[in-house]
Formats: sequence, C-alpha cells, structure tokens
Amino acid sequence: MSMANRGQASAVSDLHNQENMLSRLRGSTKPRGNENQENLPPKQTSRTVLGVLHNNLRSKNPTQRALKQESTQPASCKSEDVDQPASKPAAFQIHVDESDGACIKKPQVVEKPKAKPAVEDSPLAIDAAARLRRPLATIDVPAVMEVSFDSPMDMSVVEGEAKVACVNDAPEYAEEIHAYLREMEVKSRPKAGYMKKQPDITNSMRAILVDWLVEVGEEYKLQNETLYLAVNYIDRFLSSMSVLRGKLQLVGTAAMLLASKFEEIYPPEVAEFVYITDDTYTKKQVLRMEHLVLKVLSFDLAVPTINQFLTQYFLQHSVSKQVESLAMYLGELSLVDSDPFLKYLPSQLAAAACVLANNTITGGSWPQSLEEMTSYTLEDLMPCIKDLHQMYLNTPQHAQQSVREKYKGPKYHEVSTIDAPAKVLQS
Repeated sequence: MSMANRGQASAVSDLHNQENMLSRLRGSTKPRGNENQENLPPKQTSRTVLGVLHNNLRSKNPTQRALKQESTQPASCKSEDVDQPASKPAAFQIHVDESDGACIKKPQVVEKPKAKPAVEDSPLAIDAAARLRRPLATIDVPAVMEVSFDSPMDMSVVEGEAKVACVNDAPEYAEEIHAYLREMEVKSRPKAGYMKKQPDITNSMRAILVDWLVEVGEEYKLQNETLYLAVNYIDRFLSSMSVLRGKLQLVGTAAMLLASKFEEIYPPEVAEFVYITDDTYTKKQVLRMEHLVLKVLSFDLAVPTINQFLTQYFLQHSVSKQVESLAMYLGELSLVDSDPFLKYLPSQLAAAACVLANNTITGGSWPQSLEEMTSYTLEDLMPCIKDLHQMYLNTPQHAQQSVREKYKGPKYHEVSTIDAPAKVLQS
C-alpha cells in the first residue's frame, strides 16, 4: 500500500513540475501588450554585484509598475484571475516574493458594509455590558463643599482668601538674616577715599556716571536693587584699579550688565548695553571689561545694599507707603555722591534714611523696635542723618537730577516734590 501511494505521489509531483515548466515557458513567450518596454532586450549594465536590473526605470508610473507585477506572475496564477474586472491599482503596494513553483490562490474577499455588532445577541455580552455600565457608589458631598462648576476656571472658592506672600517676610529667621547682612556689608565695603588715588577721574565724573545708570535702569525698567549692586561693583573696582576717564563709562556699563544678570529675571542683552553707550564701545570691549570686573571682585556679587536693609526695617516696623518711598528716595540720592557717603555702611545709611523720612512725613523719630534690632541709637546715627539732611536740602540745585525725576512719578507717591525740613531732629 505504501509503495503504491509513494509512486502515485511521485507521479503527481512530476506532472506538477511539468505544468509549472510549461506555464513559465508560456508566460515568457506570451506577448505583453500593456508594456511596450518589456519587449525590448535587456540593457547591459556594469552593476553585477546586485544582479542585473531589467528596465528598472524610475520614471514609470504606478500603473506600469502594477502591470509589470501582474506580468511577472506565473501564467497559471493569471489564468485563474482572468475573469476578474480590472480594478484601479493602489498608490502603494507591498509585493511579497513567493517560492518557485508555488502558486497559492488567495481567497477573494468581498467587502460588505460593516454592521454594528449586536451585543444583545449574546447573553455573555449583555452581562459584561451591564457590569461595565454599573454606576459607582454615591459620594455624599458636604454642603460646605458645594460649589458651582459652571466654569473650569471658577475661582470663587478662594476669592478673598488669596494673599500674596512676601518672600522677605520670615520672622523666624529675621534675626539671623540681619546678622548675616551686617557681617557681609563690612567685607564687601569699598574704600572711602579711593578717589584720591585715581589720577584721571573725579567725584563729579562718578556722579555723572551714577546719574546715567539711573536713567538706564528707568529705560529698561530694572529693579532698584540692580542699581545699588552696580554702584557697589563700580566703587569696589575703582578701589583697586586706576581707570582713565575714557573708560569710566565702560566700567559702569559692565557693572550694570553684571548686576542685571545677577538680579533681573530677563536682563538686557549685551547689544542693548552697547546701544545705550551710543556705540562708544564694542560688544567685545564690554565683555572684556565684564571679565576684568569679575576678576577684580573675585566673583563676589552677592553684597548687602541700602535697599536690602530698608526692606528689613520696614518688615520690623510698619510705616506708610509714602514714608517708604521717601526713605528709598533718600537712599538713592546717597548713591550719587561718594563723598561723604562712602564712609558709612549701608545699614547706617538705611537707618538714617528711615529716621529722616519718618520725621519729614509724620514728625516721628527712630523707633525702639528698630533700635533693638540694629543696635543703632539715634545718637549713633546723627552724623549720617545730618549729612543726608544736607544733601536733601541741596537736591534741587544739584547738577544731576535723574533720581529726583524718577521719584516725581505716582509710582513713588511723588516724594521728590516734598520739601526737606529746615531743621533736623535733635538727639
């Protein structure tokens, strides 16, 4: 029985091979009317490594490529699908190579309009759908939490409760912060009489430079702290380096650039600082001076200023906004003239500004709470208060008026228009 089956299988295989050979010969000799280019003899090419590619022209359209794929199939496969109507070939087709002699007829798939699956037909499906659609347990919401959710941005719940936090208000650390600032102001203090050792610049030139920096800060809407830092960098640099008057503005520009990078969220670009100097200096000169200033200052840029001490004092002892603005005005006026104010520490100048501003607006004096905090008595502050009061009296006649113009606006309650008292309070 097995011998008979084996012989029968070999006969069928030989017959199948003969049919495949005849179909190949028949297919190769069959004229291809749809492609005229296939009747041409194969072109000679030198790319023999990948095999000779016959008529692989990149300019063929998709229809020709589709016809070529049909013509390369065996004739036995083509004859079975000859009754099918010609359909428009797809834009992209994936061709899968089949093994020689194998012709597998793919079942014809007739696309029918898809119908919605009938879930109701299966009891299991009905049970699963019922479980999925089962509602969650009801949550009892207290009446206090009932709010309107008509708008996704409804802030009526927190309306009236939102309070802007002051980052400087840290009562539990106030004493340590003040002690640290007092320690650092001594280390970052410029030399009081450095201008005597400068061969080519004077106090009036420095005053003009600071007055110009005030205008720069207003032009680019910089923080007041940025101005205080820039003036500190300039004084510390000039305490160690001799500068020609032609390079003094370059030093101020580089100092303002450094202060902006340290304090501002979005500092002006270097090109902006070149522009405000009316292109007196190049970008390369500004960057080189910035590098030199950093080397001279040993990269110590975090220094206490009058502005920081004023903030500490106002948090310790509350005053009106007008008193605050007037104290800030007096503090900035002290930046313009190096003589005599460089001999005082920032904490002393801030305390003297608080006393003079409070006395000018309210007639008050140095409060006991600030005296305990700073260890400065009114008698200790009197020399600084007198110098500050004299400067306040002479401000309308001063050559530099940028600070005065700055504090004329409503932002600072027009405190620069307030006349200075004729006499300062006595200790």
